[in-house]
Amino acid sequence: MAKDSSITGYLSEDELKGRPGIPSEARRRKGAVAVLECLEDIPCNPCEASCKVNAIDVGEDITTPPRLYEDKCVGCRTCVPICPGQAIFIVDESLSDNKATIEMPYEYQPLPEKGEMVTALDRAGQELGVATVTAVKKTEKMDRTATVIIELPREWSMKARAIRLKR
Repeated sequence: MAKDSSITGYLSEDELKGRPGIPSEARRRKGAVAVLECLEDIPCNPCEASCKVNAIDVGEDITTPPRLYEDKCVGCRTCVPICPGQAIFIVDESLSDNKATIEMPYEYQPLPEKGEMVTALDRAGQELGVATVTAVKKTEKMDRTATVIIELPREWSMKARAIRLKR
């Protein structure tokens, strides 16, 4: 029996289905798109405010989890480091039939390096396998949250949400 996120602290794959921030597989295969895994009913809307193409909507009640308009999202990545809950990822399944990339927030030191092999972890912190760092982006905004882009097997694109360095 699957436990819900109020018990585990992370979203299960079943809980993700049908959420207003999760893009369809067809959209993910077209190119980079935001994945909003925000489930808290707390006052927050920096993702909406940062989106220049109005692809994210929280609405008047800023305690409402954000909705993604996947047809508007251009995968610009501005929402990833701005999310204080680290609940936004960019998924791109358009690379090939079996590869994808994920951009994720990363607030640990040391930062990984481009080309480094890392261990991809799922939402529960369980190992999925090896992924390759393709980019590391540093920012001075939002407490200097860096983002890391990893390449991995496409079947992990909606599962991997963290990395562990192999050093």
